[in-house]
Amino acid sequence: MFKHLKGDLFGGITAGIVALPLALAFGVSSGLGPSAGLYGAIFISFFASLFGGTSTQISGPTAPMTAVSMVVIAGIVAINDGDINQALPAILTVFLLAGIMQVGLGLIGLGKYIKYIPYPVVSGFMTAIGVIILVTQILPAVGYYPKEDTAYVNQFMPEAEERILENILKEEAGEGILVLENFEETIRRAKRISPADMQKEASTLAAKNASGVIGSFKVLPRALKNINWLELGLALATILIIYGFKRITTAIPSTLVALIIVSGAAFGFGVNYRPIEQIPSGLPIPNLEIFTGFQLSSITPYIFTALTLALLGAIDSLLTSVVADNMTQTKHKPNKELVGQGIGNSIAAIFGGIPGAGATIRTVVNINSGGKTKLSGMVAGILLLIILLALGPVASQIPAAVLAGILVTVGIGVMDYRGLKAIPHLPKDIKLGPLKLSSEVIIMLVVMVLSSIWNLVYAVGIGLVIASLMFMKKIGDLTAQRSDVKPLREEAWSDEKNLPAKIKEEVFIKHIKGPLFFGSTNEFQQLASQIPNNASTVVIRMGRMQYMDQSGLYAMEDVLQDLLRKDITVLLVNILDQPKYMMERIDIIPDLIPEEHIFKNFKACMDWIGNNNTDDE
Repeated sequence: MFKHLKGDLFGGITAGIVALPLALAFGVSSGLGPSAGLYGAIFISFFASLFGGTSTQISGPTAPMTAVSMVVIAGIVAINDGDINQALPAILTVFLLAGIMQVGLGLIGLGKYIKYIPYPVVSGFMTAIGVIILVTQILPAVGYYPKEDTAYVNQFMPEAEERILENILKEEAGEGILVLENFEETIRRAKRISPADMQKEASTLAAKNASGVIGSFKVLPRALKNINWLELGLALATILIIYGFKRITTAIPSTLVALIIVSGAAFGFGVNYRPIEQIPSGLPIPNLEIFTGFQLSSITPYIFTALTLALLGAIDSLLTSVVADNMTQTKHKPNKELVGQGIGNSIAAIFGGIPGAGATIRTVVNINSGGKTKLSGMVAGILLLIILLALGPVASQIPAAVLAGILVTVGIGVMDYRGLKAIPHLPKDIKLGPLKLSSEVIIMLVVMVLSSIWNLVYAVGIGLVIASLMFMKKIGDLTAQRSDVKPLREEAWSDEKNLPAKIKEEVFIKHIKGPLFFGSTNEFQQLASQIPNNASTVVIRMGRMQYMDQSGLYAMEDVLQDLLRKDITVLLVNILDQPKYMMERIDIIPDLIPEEHIFKNFKACMDWIGNNNTDDE
């Protein structure tokens, strides 16, 4: 582990610096405050690295995990009359349960099945996460907080009165008091309700009504009428610096630069801005009330949500692990990674942190800065702990609008623009009356819209069901042949057995039999590692590949780019209509594979290779 100490130290420190503003911002966005984001980043980064299966991965709060956590927190807080302290044990219990479930997923070997999630589902989900973060940060960016708008809160007074009376009747029913027989007791209890209690209940209802994408749009007209221009100026300055500084250099994280410059200027000039919540000084303390005050009834409604957090964290982490593998030419251990992530999330929950996963940007920064082993992720966690202990009071002076500005850029950045750009070009393979539509676009849009305005969990489930049904229909229509994309040694076809020895040495022939779809892309992506060192040309025979979906399309693009980077000539033989149409839509043909490298049959391809070998001599 200590062989690469210098690189790991520098990589971990750099990744930790990048993680700091994001951890604070995600904590604020979740509803638990900046300290929860920081605690999550500290413990998940350290323990997920220590026990995980990806050497260079940096973990911590991420946009998707925060978006789901936000829903959990808002729901439990609303049940607890808007009292965050009262709701905290139940919230952290759900997060702890999600971590334990994640460990379980790793132990039963679920990691290897993550690859079966189709690209349109992931694309729609990631774009929805971006929309959720972007829209929900508009209100704090303009300095508008619905709970503090008296006129808006007062609209909920009748509903608040109804809710309080309902709670009194439930209390009496639980105690066996019959209201109609003892109406005086109901009146007596009602008289104990103060105007402050009414105001608090109305404030909770107002905050709930203004939460999420739909809620934010509901109160947006009020927000625009009550803009706090100072807060908006701080948010805009943060956004401009983040995007502007990247044009100057990427060696220093622009998010951190924006945080320091805008916060320093606001504090230095003594302007009357709204700071983030106070970050407690000293070491994080475990919240033992998770165990001492445990009530199964308080978390039963959230067991499915905890499972969702566990699955989402698994997907998020393993996708980042694949990115790390591609950059470092290594192979992660998916099930061990899930166990590590689960341990990190469990410990973070005990100490009051929000859940997280493998973070792609931070992992890339770590690798580019020299990180090579698990030590780098542990260093990132230790650095954040040192910052918490040394600079907690200073960090508490950061303007809330600065973190809103940071989150706006996160929301913009997390959207899947690759998938969105492909929408006009994907084949329209479904007929609805006179309309022709793309099944992949339908899946992407369904997941995106439902995730944004309804429920992230159900949206992904519905997307997976639709994708599976559409895929089965396509394969049933196209072929009954079982998919056969062999990952290991290729078996020569009859027309390949009498090739000259020189060609056999220098040419690697790859057969694709059956569709290249989201279930077979993993095997196909191993192509680059199968090629012998002496091979200078790869021939891909595609005459038996009847269908290629969007996941297969991008897998093909990635493999071709990898081969071309190694100066290997790629020749395609007998491409069928649908795969060729897909490859032309995103310019694989002719940008990566020119028309002269595409052949109608194997003989024409071999003739071309023979002529070119002769020319070389």
